[in-house]
Amino acid sequence: MATVAIQGVVTTGIYCRADCAAQPHARNVRPYPSMVAASAAGFRPCLKCRPDRLIDNAAEVPPAVAQALVLITEGALDEGTEADVAARVGYSGRQLRRLFLDHVGATPDYVARSRRAHFARRLFDETDLTITDIAYAAGFSSARQMNRDVKAMFGFTPTELRRRRRRTDLLATDGGLRLRVAYRGSIDVAEVLAYLGSRAIPGVETVVDGRYRRTIESCGYPGVIEVADHGDGRHLEVTAHLPTMASVIDDVARVRQLFGCDHDQLPAYRHLSADPVIGALVRRRPGLRLPGAWDRFETSVRVLLGQQVSVAGASTIAGRIAAAYGTEVPGLRDGLSHVFPTAEQLADADLEGFGMPKSRGATIVGFARAVASGELDLYAGDDLDAITVALTALPGIGPWSAAVIAGRVMRHPDAFAASDLGLRKAVGRLLAADEPPSAAEVLDHAEAWRPHRTTAAAHLWFSAADAPVEPSRQSPIRSSPPSRRQKA
Repeated sequence: MATVAIQGVVTTGIYCRADCAAQPHARNVRPYPSMVAASAAGFRPCLKCRPDRLIDNAAEVPPAVAQALVLITEGALDEGTEADVAARVGYSGRQLRRLFLDHVGATPDYVARSRRAHFARRLFDETDLTITDIAYAAGFSSARQMNRDVKAMFGFTPTELRRRRRRTDLLATDGGLRLRVAYRGSIDVAEVLAYLGSRAIPGVETVVDGRYRRTIESCGYPGVIEVADHGDGRHLEVTAHLPTMASVIDDVARVRQLFGCDHDQLPAYRHLSADPVIGALVRRRPGLRLPGAWDRFETSVRVLLGQQVSVAGASTIAGRIAAAYGTEVPGLRDGLSHVFPTAEQLADADLEGFGMPKSRGATIVGFARAVASGELDLYAGDDLDAITVALTALPGIGPWSAAVIAGRVMRHPDAFAASDLGLRKAVGRLLAADEPPSAAEVLDHAEAWRPHRTTAAAHLWFSAADAPVEPSRQSPIRSSPPSRRQKA
């Protein structure tokens, strides 16, 4: 993960961005790897450069810490404990606290409190929600708890922060709660929407007029989330239609996962853009990232359905499953009608007659049982080999599905589905070959793309509809024209 340039100023007690207009004397500046580390050291964010609006990724951390950070980001400490998170990553609570202090600069509990406080600060600026509503939306158990943590983090009470907001911060509301969600680097939002639209599950999600809409479940009640490009090159715009604001912070975290907002694409770009085979594609889309998952189980099922059928066919079958076993949400527009079923709801499902082979239905049910029972943890921070072994150990799951789930759902940076026909055709196109190269030949080329093969695969999949690029002369392989059919 990339490091945010943060500096604490000991004479003022604030932390700033490195490019802040204020120029403190060098002897009074202390560097910190992240905002949470500066905050834990007692510094408050500068009101001039607003470093709290940066996307705060800690410096490079061990896999267990990275996995724990993902769990915290998705709300694991809103109701659970540090011991619960530690157990999921294979450590004791004491060991995990030590690792966090060494690599993040704060305890897991402090990271969670900082997450809630910074999200509340965003709501103070951008909405007219009451202080009490903001407390619950940000994951606090009470307004009093929020007041205490916000005052500690920012040096001002919630009321004082709201008085200080800039007029341009407030988003006009036209139905639903509107928020800006910052992302790292650049995102070609139109490309991401096209990818999600072609794979949308009927009744659950849709892309219409440049806006992604989907059904969700919030605190046991159905709702709808909309995501669009904010238009400033730095933010998505999220509109939440919810019966309660008690989980908005977790819903925004899911948006960030789906659109890859926290992915730092610069290391992959620097590594891949000079490659003789794939470099031209990477330079064409420097900010490309593979979309993630709103719900890890839902997207995994969608991937498993696509293992042997077309993109459209897999979406159709997923829609039938949602209609039969998901929660119905009446009265929605744009064809939205159901919340996708959970692993528990599909663990005993009968999927005969859904338009897929009986064996494929058995694979989906077996996968659901493994997730529901805890046998398979879709949040595991294991290495790629361990993830692949765990997935392919389940009946009916092959290397292709395991690689796509590892890359898109579990966010492993080096997953690569070499057997994918669309990917092989894309490589053959770059090599000016007459036939698609074999999976083994593609893997040979992909060795040079480590440890960023997930990003490389995204560029290959997204290139299906591109105009031709200058082919490489590095290989004797010849291939046929590209296919628009993809299986990611």
